[in-house]
Amino acid sequence: MTDNVLLTFNAGSSTLKIGIFELTGTQAINVGRGKIDFDQTPLSLRYSVGQDRYEKSIKGDNAANFVSVVAETLDHMLAHLPGRLRAVAHRVVHGGMTFQEAALLDDAAIGRIEKLIPLAPLHQPQALRVIRSIETLRPDVAQVASFDTAFHSSQADIVRRLAIPRGMHDDGVRRYGFHGLSYKYIASRLRQIDPTAAKGKVIACHLGSGASLCAMEDGISRDTSMGFSALDGIPMATRPGWLDPGALLYLMRGGMRQPERIEDFLYHECGLLGVSGISGDTRVLLEDTRPEAAEAIDLFCLRISGEIGRLCATIGGLDAVVFTAGIGENQPQIRARVAQRLQWLGIEIDKDANNSNLTSINAATSNARLFVIPTDEEQVIADEAMALIM
Repeated sequence: MTDNVLLTFNAGSSTLKIGIFELTGTQAINVGRGKIDFDQTPLSLRYSVGQDRYEKSIKGDNAANFVSVVAETLDHMLAHLPGRLRAVAHRVVHGGMTFQEAALLDDAAIGRIEKLIPLAPLHQPQALRVIRSIETLRPDVAQVASFDTAFHSSQADIVRRLAIPRGMHDDGVRRYGFHGLSYKYIASRLRQIDPTAAKGKVIACHLGSGASLCAMEDGISRDTSMGFSALDGIPMATRPGWLDPGALLYLMRGGMRQPERIEDFLYHECGLLGVSGISGDTRVLLEDTRPEAAEAIDLFCLRISGEIGRLCATIGGLDAVVFTAGIGENQPQIRARVAQRLQWLGIEIDKDANNSNLTSINAATSNARLFVIPTDEEQVIADEAMALIM
């Protein structure tokens, strides 16, 4: 039995997504995926390897003894894999100014990631507890971290700067951007699908429960909608996107004074859920006939199209738009509404191609190409790990 198994962990607040890869030569080949849903009681691990499907109840306590959850997960999965564990790779949301590429993890690197918790207090600890658990359980196994912010480190300083005192910018209060692993994959995949478009001015729209846009030139990030935090930019399922800080001052004076209360409000009570009062899920809102649901969808599409216009100003034009992630890949109604608002750019969508979720969905007369490309963050994490461990 060879050491040819690589696992990727993508830790969120309510789920742990797992990618299963076989290392062959210089390639990491995806052979399965899994997930633990922390909202379920008892916890349940579900995963597939090829055509085989597995489900395992997890007895460990997600809150009090997370190491046991990881231990049960590894024991069960590795028993069904044709090889030994070579490495584990993680998605880490924030690399700050410290990490501009993937990194092998030792105690010093893990310590630097921990110091970045204030920049991503809801996301960073989720990845760190998985990293620490693997370190405890399998200290012999190499670990690698891939950072969502790293892809955007190519942006010019003027793009990353906030209009605040210079010393604050130098101390790290700046625009970072997120969803970088997704955008890195889209840039690579677009080169395979349409090399000419990929070399041009491209705006990728990562539209899911968390949502952002990224402007690229020749696959290099030049600007993005998210800024200092994952709250910025366009409205999301439960996050507001751009929000006048004066509104927060108003709420604070009205009694919302605790940082924890403000944080919960911004991450869980705003966005499409807040506007509609119904749901943060666009699938639910599109089927709902109430005017509040329609208004939430209209606001979502308005802000997306408006952000595309802003990003065009950064890169000086537009050759292609890519829709990706859960909404971008699967909801033609949203894509059509965004495209309709971009007719001033000469963008025209092919209705039949769009409704069929084809890869290319622009009309022949469109001034810019329109693509639907499924993203694969786990593949990027695996590829970056391969480059460091092989």
